[in-house]
This record gives sequence, C-alpha cells and structure tokens, in this order.
Amino acid sequence: MVWLPRDFEPIDVSFRSTWKKVEGDTPPLSVGQKMKSCAANALSDFFFEYETPRQVLVRNKRVGVVCRLIQLGVLAYIIGWVFIYEKGYQITETAVSSVFTKVKGVGSTNISGVERVWDPSDYVFPPQGDSSFVVMTNYILTENQTMGKCPELPGRYICKSDTDCKGGTYNRTVDGKLTGVCVKETKTCELLAWCPLEDDRNIPNPPLLMSAENFTLFIKNSVTFPLFGITRSNLVEEIDGKTIKNCLFDPDNSPLCPIFKLGDIVKLSGFTFETMAKQGGAIGLVIDWTCNFDYDVKKCKPKYEFHGLYGNPRVKDTSKASVGYNFRYAKYYMGDKMEKRTLMKVFGIRFDIIVQSLGRKFDIIPTLTAIGSGVGIFGVATVVCDLVLLYVLPRRDFYKNMKFKYTDTAAQQELRGLGSSVYYTLEANARQVRRKDKTNDPDLDTGSIKTSE
Repeated sequence: MVWLPRDFEPIDVSFRSTWKKVEGDTPPLSVGQKMKSCAANALSDFFFEYETPRQVLVRNKRVGVVCRLIQLGVLAYIIGWVFIYEKGYQITETAVSSVFTKVKGVGSTNISGVERVWDPSDYVFPPQGDSSFVVMTNYILTENQTMGKCPELPGRYICKSDTDCKGGTYNRTVDGKLTGVCVKETKTCELLAWCPLEDDRNIPNPPLLMSAENFTLFIKNSVTFPLFGITRSNLVEEIDGKTIKNCLFDPDNSPLCPIFKLGDIVKLSGFTFETMAKQGGAIGLVIDWTCNFDYDVKKCKPKYEFHGLYGNPRVKDTSKASVGYNFRYAKYYMGDKMEKRTLMKVFGIRFDIIVQSLGRKFDIIPTLTAIGSGVGIFGVATVVCDLVLLYVLPRRDFYKNMKFKYTDTAAQQELRGLGSSVYYTLEANARQVRRKDKTNDPDLDTGSIKTSE
C-alpha cells in the first residue's frame, strides 16, 4: 500500500507533455549532480546489496519425474564413468622404459651333405640385444660370387636381339647393369653384376631352421615413473635367481616369467611357426604396465601380449601381393687374388618389443575438477524441464508468466524523474489495472500455486 500527500493531484500520463507541478516538489538536478548521485547509488548498490536468483516451485508430477530422472542419469555418469571407470580422481603419467633382449638356442642344417651348426651369433640380427631384432628361420645361399658378366636368369628380362637390351641402363627388376648383349643360349640380356646371380625363385620348404621354434628369448625391461618417483622391473619379487633358471612363460601357469619360447610367441600371436618360418613375418610383443599407485607398489606388475603385425593368419598367402619378411647381407673375402662374396637372402621373424605404460595416483586437483564439471552437468535437467514447461505443456503461457518478470516500459522509466512519490503512485495504479485483468504476476500472488496437467 502506498500513501499519497493530501495536496497530490492525479496526473494523466497518457501524454508525455502533461506535467503539473506539485507544491513542495524539488527542482530538477543539474547534470553534475545527477552524475554524482548515480555514481554514489551504483557504489552503494555494489557494496551493500546482494542479488540472488528467483526460483519458482512448479508442482507438476510429470516435470518433476523428468527432472529427477535426468539428475539420476547425470549422477550415475559421474560416479560410474568419471570416477569408477575413468578414475577421474587420479593423475596419470607414462613411464620412461628400456628393454634388453637375449636369444639362446643352437640349430643345425644339412644341405647337400654339408652339416652346419647355427648359434645366436649366426641367426640373430642385430646381435646387440635391441628391442627390435630378427631371428633367421630360412635362407637362400649364393656362394663364390665375383664381379663379372653373366646372363640374366631364364624367364627374366627376355630378349630376341641386342636391340632389346639397352646397354648402360639399369632396371629395378634386374641385379646388375645391362651390357647391351642378348645371350642366345638363355634368351636373356647380359648383365654386369655379381656372378653367378642369385636364384630365389624356389624357397626352401620346409624351412631350414625349423629348430628355431625351440629357441628362447629373455626380456629384461625397466620402467620409471618420474612424477611418482617409482621404478619397476619385469623381474618382480616372485622372480628370483632360482626361478629364472627354470621358468618358461605360460599365460596361465607362469605369466610373470620373462623367458619365452619362440614357438609359443608365434602361437599366441595367432600364427603357426612353420608357416611364418618359411617366408618370415613380424610379431609385436607388448609389455603393459598399467599401475594404480594408490595400492602397494609391489602390485604393479607387467602383462605380456602378443600380436601378429604382418599378415592375417586366416588369409592364404596366395591372395597377398607381398608375403613375409626378408633381407640380404653379404660376407666379403679374397680368393685367388679376387674379391669374392657369399650372398645370403634371409627369411626371418622380426620381433618388436613394445612397452606401453600408464601410472595413476590420487590427486586433489583432478578430483575437484571432476566434481565441479559433474555439478555443472546437473544444469542439463533444469534446461530440459524449462523447455518442457515453456514450450511443450498445454499451460505453457501460465508458466511463462510465473517464471519471467517483465521490466518497466520506456514511459515508466522516463517517469522515474518526476519524483519518487509520483512514480510509486503510478506504479500502484498500474498494479490495480493488472489485478482487474486477472493476470498472473508472481509478485502479487502469495503462497504457492499447485498445477496439474
């Protein structure tokens, strides 16, 4: 209720030019005084007033159920996914690692009655014990090669005359330089190369070094998590000097033993050893260090996984454009005052030791970040429910009037300069008009309104 002075006369505000001076009304302020008053009011409001959002309680069963279901889903996401599955309360770090390998085993071959014994110095490339190495399982040997002229192998670079052989040129499919001569006996072009030429058209089958299936691989791996100051080795507490002399890796019975049988590695990767040994292949041995350092450090142990990196064991070799893994190397020597060499084309299994690591430990900063982001997601429920109230339900106009408070019109804002008593009188008159129109203004109604759909 607003009390008016006795000498106050009503003013018609339908026209902006209507102005009737009321006795005792203060004269208008100057520009400087208005600016000073505005600055003082703004400063006072900033320090001595508190703003809080207005809330409207909507008693609607359907909207309430939707809101609680969304909040329940968000809570399940925060607890189940963020904290339990993703462990959002922990900091993470990858480790710095080093790998040392050693292959042991002796094999033998017998070619044309010539028996030979092969030890790790002969069949491991390179021999330094790197994390990536090749074990030879098959080979093609070409001995006593000398630099000279010889015809290309039958069926390769066929010619009918010298004009078919362009002298002085090279071709990626031949092993030397074309001399421009067509050899009539073989009907192939003559080459300047290491002779006799290597003939790799027939790969030995079965593989010459099938005994490599029983060779053993020892892996020594060390990882360090600098952020946590923790260093671990795959020679864990259960592996002592006595155990390491007798153990052999088995995924079920001995999963921590660092000594592996090559045949078992190939089998666990999904291939058969004989198939891979014939033309070679590649296998990835993964050492996984996923550790939770909120528990005892001794529980941080490696897990070994095996993957065939080249080829699919379920696809036949004949359907592939390129099969296996091979390379060539030569041993040079002097014989009969000439430089000679023995060329060897090696088919082997390449082993790549891959270390992947992830260390976790509780930290307050990611915990607070996860909680804060989760609380923010709770706002999704409010947004969805507001959309339902304001745009979906049949009584959406009613809810709009309950939720929003409309600001003064431009004419009302201009009348603020007439004086506080005049302004509040006009405001009271406007409220009376709104009551007659039965509009729903939450500032006029008292108590709560129960609605149902």
